[in-house]
Amino acid sequence: MSDSKLSTVLSANGLSKTSQRQAVFDALSTSEPLSMHELVGKLAGRVDRVSAYRTVAIFEKLGILQRLTHGFKYKLELSDDFNRHHHHLTCTNCGKVIDVKAEAIEGFIASVAQENNFRLISHQIEIQGKCADCSRLSGD
Repeated sequence: MSDSKLSTVLSANGLSKTSQRQAVFDALSTSEPLSMHELVGKLAGRVDRVSAYRTVAIFEKLGILQRLTHGFKYKLELSDDFNRHHHHLTCTNCGKVIDVKAEAIEGFIASVAQENNFRLISHQIEIQGKCADCSRLSGD
């Protein structure tokens, strides 16, 4: 489904689905959010660094992917149009990002918007703390 949607979005914007664009899309669709460095590493041997950066810029402009900002850093993931809507738990120690789908959060956000006569377009929630591994290492 999302593969054909990728072709549709690219085609509608006068672009073709090249093997490099497909490789970037596949790398982002089969993992947790990635930093640009992690993405380039994952694509090593298939897509060069410059092409990866260009493709990310195109995908971001077309709404295919989104940046998850964490302080001065960011990670990349497919947008909600290509991936189920979810939120994140981010470890402030190691940077690990865990996807969380929570229906109760969606209901709460919709009710807050409605109570304030606010037309909701989109939202992102990131909960920061320590992952189980980092908590165990620090004795928390």
